[in-house]
Amino acid sequence: MNKLIVRLKRDSYSILIGNGNLAILGPLLVKTGLGNHAFIITIPFIKRKYGPRLEKSFNQQSLGFTWCCVPDTESSKSLKIASSVIKKLAAVALKRQVCIIAFGGGVVGDLAGFIASVYRRGVPYIQVPTTFLAQIDSSIGGKTALDLEEAKNLIGSFYQPKLVVTDISLLQTLPLAQVKNGLSEAIKYGLIRDKGLFSYIENNYRLLLNKNKEALRRVIYRCAAIKSEIVGSDEKETKGLRTILNFGHTIGHAVEAASRYSRISHGQAVALGMSAAIAISRELGYIDDSLPGRITSLFKKIGLPQKASGVSLDAIIAAYRHDKKFAGLENKFVLLKGIGKPIIVRNVNPSVVRQAIRSILKP
Repeated sequence: MNKLIVRLKRDSYSILIGNGNLAILGPLLVKTGLGNHAFIITIPFIKRKYGPRLEKSFNQQSLGFTWCCVPDTESSKSLKIASSVIKKLAAVALKRQVCIIAFGGGVVGDLAGFIASVYRRGVPYIQVPTTFLAQIDSSIGGKTALDLEEAKNLIGSFYQPKLVVTDISLLQTLPLAQVKNGLSEAIKYGLIRDKGLFSYIENNYRLLLNKNKEALRRVIYRCAAIKSEIVGSDEKETKGLRTILNFGHTIGHAVEAASRYSRISHGQAVALGMSAAIAISRELGYIDDSLPGRITSLFKKIGLPQKASGVSLDAIIAAYRHDKKFAGLENKFVLLKGIGKPIIVRNVNPSVVRQAIRSILKP
């Protein structure tokens, strides 16, 4: 097992990365004293597939547990779903010391973290990510959120988990599309922080697509280490460092919102957003033509999109204006001056942004 620590001024926590880690969740709950009853937020498929493993771990420690399943869709990150889950949680927690378990991908993690942050002004929760993307990114760092129709993640809070338990073996049944989603986020980490990671993905993308455990472990560990370091230095994005994690997400989130969170997955949207950010970087003279070609080539090999269909330019622009990085009318983008050399640029000319978005849309 590999262990990382997210070092914060308060409430530092561990990330445990290994095969078969579901078995240790019960003992960890007892050891940490976080609660005597697990309230497990998940989706139906994960409960059916991996629920018995989790129940065995809790039963062996005489821990109580309650399952709460939500739909397997981005729409679960809504006020309506959050309200219904909180009502169920309130009934269960009436006479129990409850710890929330976020047992799923990014949607479940965001929803469960948000609920943990607001119920009784904060209760403990543990992230148990089940997708590649969640294991390398969304389960770490304490960003919780719900979506509104206008844009993604407009309601949320910073609320750190008490623990992240990553079980790589869960990825063996992950659909190929979900592996590609995770690789999109992993490429982001390479582009903003680590040439070696980017090169490793370039040279080993076939192993990763085939879910080779050692290749997956290596990428998960490196991405988690990068995010842990950045979050530890800038927990609430007040110093500008954590902002670089948003590379590709400004326009990517807008693409998701414009598609009404259907047809285009988060990983696909981030790939499109990175392509747009690269186009802006090229237009502003920060990079030459070689880097866009290298990134496009890798996207093609993996099967990530370079163009989006079924979404309009105006809808993406409308959604992008809701981005949290706007200050009044001034936009803010994470761009590149090279691999591992991110730069934050404010007040990019709207015509340049419009052209970059147009470049990722099918005619």
